[in-house]
Order: sequence, then C-alpha cells, then structure tokens
Amino acid sequence: MYFRRVKNLYNPVVNQSEPFKLSRSKIENFTRCPRCFYLDRRLGVDQPSMPAFTLNSAVDALLKKEFDIYRAAGTTHPLMKHYGIDAIPLAHPMMNEWRENFVGIQFFHRPSNFILTGAVDDIWKDKDGNLMVVDYKATSVNGEIDWDSEWKQAYRRQLEIYQWLLRNLGHKVSDTGYFVYANGRKDKEAFDGKLEFNVQIFPYKGSDKWIEPLIMEIKKCLEGNLPPINEKCEFCIYRKSAAEFEQVKSKTKILKKIPNLTLEI
Repeated sequence: MYFRRVKNLYNPVVNQSEPFKLSRSKIENFTRCPRCFYLDRRLGVDQPSMPAFTLNSAVDALLKKEFDIYRAAGTTHPLMKHYGIDAIPLAHPMMNEWRENFVGIQFFHRPSNFILTGAVDDIWKDKDGNLMVVDYKATSVNGEIDWDSEWKQAYRRQLEIYQWLLRNLGHKVSDTGYFVYANGRKDKEAFDGKLEFNVQIFPYKGSDKWIEPLIMEIKKCLEGNLPPINEKCEFCIYRKSAAEFEQVKSKTKILKKIPNLTLEI
C-alpha cells in the first residue's frame, strides 16, 4: 500500500507567512518536469528513489579530506598549482555546515518566501578574496569527458545555484567555478583490490541570471493547478501508460461478462 507523504509539502495558505524550504536538487527537478515537481512538493507523491552512488560518495569524502589538509595549512593543493589556479581552499567557520547534506548554504528569498538551500562540495578563495565554487565529480569513461550531455548541463546549473546563494549572503563570488573530476581508469592490467583515478580540474564560467525568474516560476507553479503531462518526462509517460492500461483492463473485465462477445486487445 502506498502512503502519500504529508511532510515538506507546500501549502498556498500556510506558506504565505511561513517560509517554505526548497533545496537545490528540487529546483533541478522543476527544470526537468514541473508536473513531477508539483506531485512531489505539493501533493506528496514522490518519484521512485534512485540507488545510492556509494562509490561517488566515497570519492567525494576522500577529496574533501585531502583538500582539508591544505585548508588547515592555508596552502595551495598541488593539483591547483598544476592547473595554474592561484587560490587556497577556503577556511571559514561555516564551511562544515555549508557542506552538510540537508543543511548546506541557506538563503531566505523574500519575494517567494522560500528558504533556498544547497550543500556545496568545496569553496576556494583567490588572492583577491573572491570565493570560487568547486564541485567534485566521479565517473569512469574512456577518452575525454563529454561536456555536452544533459547531465553536464545539470552540473552547470548546480554550480550556478551555489554561486547565487553565496552572493545573496553577501560574499564576493567569482563567476568562474571548478569541477574536480576523478575518472576511474580501465586501462590497468588487473584490479588488485584498488581503483585508480585520473583527476582533472575543469573551469566553468557561470551565470546566475536565470535563477531569480525560475524561483518565481516555481512559486507560481506551487500555487496553481497540476501542470500538464510532460511528454519528454519518462515518469510522466510511465504514469500515463499505467493508467491507460488499468482503464483497458477494467473495461475488459466488464465486457467479458457480455455473452457472445469476442475481444481483440
């Protein structure tokens, strides 16, 4: 039996005065499908959960530990030097909180009455005091990493939201952020109980101009009716197909009771 979620739902009456918390990942869900987002945040019907990417999480944890060594020392990581990045990992009292899932960087956006949140992987500081948002990624592909896929577009939006959050908290933030990419090697002769990675840094110049209008679109969506089915969304198509099948099955049960009726389905 499925039970509809009753927590963390937007209420158009209550949330006119009480702020509604909205995470970076939920903002991304809205960009993919407003209908699925509405079902989740307004009606409490979640999408099926994905399996945890535990290897990616392990890489993230190890990279954070490694950069924390240089953060404590106030020195530049050798990988940053290799790519000519004149900066050091940011030492800030809020750093651990900013990196914690379900806490992260938080900003109250008054026009929407939303509390926007996002947990960053890392932040570096350049010689002029500008903050540079950094995101860790792990993969295992042959050849060069493809930056044109849909997932990479989502990564760019992710980094831009972090930049926007920090700017709204009053920090000087560089337009340029970085992706630290760990690419698992497949060219080794044997596994030998360890997985080796090639680690690269990719710069990205972000723009957060799209975020404010999108937040107001989300506000309008949550206060309106259920958006139409998105024909490009696999979850919408699945729900639609399942509902149509159930309707056909129900009609078939009724029609089978009619004598001398031949059915072709």
